[in-house]
Amino acid sequence: MFKRYKEKEVKTLIRKLREEYDDVVRMIRGAYEEIKEENRNLRARLAQLEKEREGVADALVDAEKAGEEIKKTVEAEAENKSRELALLSEQCRTLLVRLNAKYPDEAEVKDFNAFCDALFEKLQMKYESDSGFNMDDVLMPKEPLDLEKLCRELGLMGDKS
Repeated sequence: MFKRYKEKEVKTLIRKLREEYDDVVRMIRGAYEEIKEENRNLRARLAQLEKEREGVADALVDAEKAGEEIKKTVEAEAENKSRELALLSEQCRTLLVRLNAKYPDEAEVKDFNAFCDALFEKLQMKYESDSGFNMDDVLMPKEPLDLEKLCRELGLMGDKS
């Protein structure tokens, strides 16, 4: 029933099992060390990518702030240019009225009249300003002119603080 093993056979079997076991343990330890090294490398890469992501997020926030500042600056410049253009057109209108009153039949006045008509058409403005700004009131004020208030309205001077 039971076979009896000789001591030499048992020792040989144990030696073979131990060698196989050692080979498997070495292989598992090698795989473990490779995985451990790969894990270390991946953690370092992850830390680096996290830092880069933070840098990119900060850069995006900074870019957005800069974009808003640029937008505000451009809008302010456009508003100032628009006001300058409105003032220039009002000056042209006032000059045209004076020239027409003084020299109604002169060819140069008619040329200037044509120029003003083209200018007002391009600016899509009427001779009467919709802004409420009247150049005649500035040139011939009915009451003392408050230049400080006028400069503030035109955006040429900041508010008092």
